[in-house]
Amino acid sequence: MLRNGGTCTLKLPAGAVTIFAMDTPTASTVSAHLELGKRGEELAAAYLEQAGYRIVAANFSLPVGRNRIGAVINVEIDLVAYEGETLCFIEVKARTSDWFAQPQANVDRRKQRQIARAARTYRRMFGLTGATFRYDVVTVVLPSAEERAAEFEIQLLRNYWTENALKKRVWSGTYWD
Repeated sequence: MLRNGGTCTLKLPAGAVTIFAMDTPTASTVSAHLELGKRGEELAAAYLEQAGYRIVAANFSLPVGRNRIGAVINVEIDLVAYEGETLCFIEVKARTSDWFAQPQANVDRRKQRQIARAARTYRRMFGLTGATFRYDVVTVVLPSAEERAAEFEIQLLRNYWTENALKKRVWSGTYWD
């Protein structure tokens, strides 16, 4: 599926050999996956509002650069909120189970760098460069439909990472003995 809702089809020439085939997700699995994320973001926003946060933006998306082959990289910040005077950029991770790994495990260095880059752009766009800010992660574990459990888990991880942790190292000295 394309971002604008269209579809993309690939036409192979007659006699073309397929080296490997991947199962393409059906509309029901794609929509279930997207529905899980949407539901997780809604629950996270409601949880944060109850905790005293003031939500100012949801699903804030912008281009932050280009990759090695020149394709535009778009980054989405799930929630932007204020807790008191602190501007919070919040990544929401929703899962049906945490059996294999915790949801926050998917907020790796690459994702952190992308969100930090988008957050810098957001702060520049709205004249908030001097404002205090932090990066939070909200994890939501929703049971699958088969389990039919009404309980879910929400966890707020304040200040999950800082920009100082993302700075590239400056090497000094020699690289050999």
